Amino acid sequence: MSQKGSFQRGLYFEEFDIGQEMKTPARTVTETDIVNFAGVSGDFTSIHTDAVYTETTLLGQRVAHGLLIISIVTGLAARSGFLEGTALALREITDWKFSSPVFIGDTIHAEFMVEGKKPFPRLGGGAVILSVRVVNQEEKVVMRGKFNLLMLSQP
Repeated sequence: MSQKGSFQRGLYFEEFDIGQEMKTPARTVTETDIVNFAGVSGDFTSIHTDAVYTETTLLGQRVAHGLLIISIVTGLAARSGFLEGTALALREITDWKFSSPVFIGDTIHAEFMVEGKKPFPRLGGGAVILSVRVVNQEEKVVMRGKFNLLMLSQP
């Protein structure tokens, strides 16, 4: 299934083991991230975009969009390399919980653990279920859930 010029450094379906853990590099969430996400999504809700308003709220400052953080996590997973050239699709995000806000200036990383696998030979791969924990600079879990990925089988 390799194409000329393609690059694979990721794990194939068969290389994932139940209980296996992976940790991503970290990334700081910026004001620019929030503004750009608001523009792309159309979600200019005050809690995300209005610094004066949020000073009057319980949290006292702007909060990153939850879906922005999920998007950043997919990018961090890609940077980690275990999906490079072997991920066919993100099939599902389930059981997602937003437990703490992510603020401008917070630095997050993701921790993945393989929870399950199911082969799909006719698709040339299989599903890998990863539990996901999003952790901030204080080692506090701010989000958690599951990714269901379709991964390529070994050639």
